[in-house]
Amino acid sequence: MTPLPLVIELTILVLAAFLGFEVISKVPTMLHTPLMSGANFIHGIVIVGAIIVLGNANDTFTKIVGFIAMVLATANVVGGWFVTDRMLGMFKRRPEPKKDGP
Repeated sequence: MTPLPLVIELTILVLAAFLGFEVISKVPTMLHTPLMSGANFIHGIVIVGAIIVLGNANDTFTKIVGFIAMVLATANVVGGWFVTDRMLGMFKRRPEPKKDGP
């Protein structure tokens, strides 16, 4: 399998960025937090990919880029977990205050 030429790869990157922007800009404001917290968990796939790349890396540059990808994806997964936990905490019932008196 031959790698795609750089021009085709850049074209795919630009089209993906444009499509992502268009899709996200159409999302109502109330759905941004759940959408983004769910999207952050997709970075688990990036972690698996980074582990595979690091396992097959032969040169220093690939190891550095794979390590950076794994660190950033891990930070995104953890951040997505905290955002989701906080969002779900907003829907929990608060205990009713105890009444003092006879």
